[in-house]
Amino acid sequence: MPTKPYTLITDLVKQADVPENGILSRTLQNDDKSKVILFAFADGQELTAHTAPMPAVIYLLEGSAEVTLGEDVMNLEGGALIHMTPNLPHGIRANGPVKMMLILLKDASPAAAAHQGPPA
Repeated sequence: MPTKPYTLITDLVKQADVPENGILSRTLQNDDKSKVILFAFADGQELTAHTAPMPAVIYLLEGSAEVTLGEDVMNLEGGALIHMTPNLPHGIRANGPVKMMLILLKDASPAAAAHQGPPA
């Protein structure tokens, strides 16, 4: 039986229960162009500063987190969307239970990867 040419998740937030301690990660989609990972952080858990060799998008689904983007450190709430260029140092620390989605753009053109900010 052939697989469908799409991935459908009707309620993303319900796909990950926040653990009592630690960080849960679940890959929702992965192909040669992109990878989508759902994360759930217990209060106080963090991914320390690191980089990715490709553009990435973080969408905070629920909760509050301290996010580091290069030299900037900010507290963000559920609903925040971040686009990151390749090799940008970034990290996240949960200020309570947090759910977030990470999208890695594996096959982005250099022009698309260099785009920063919302469309004009």
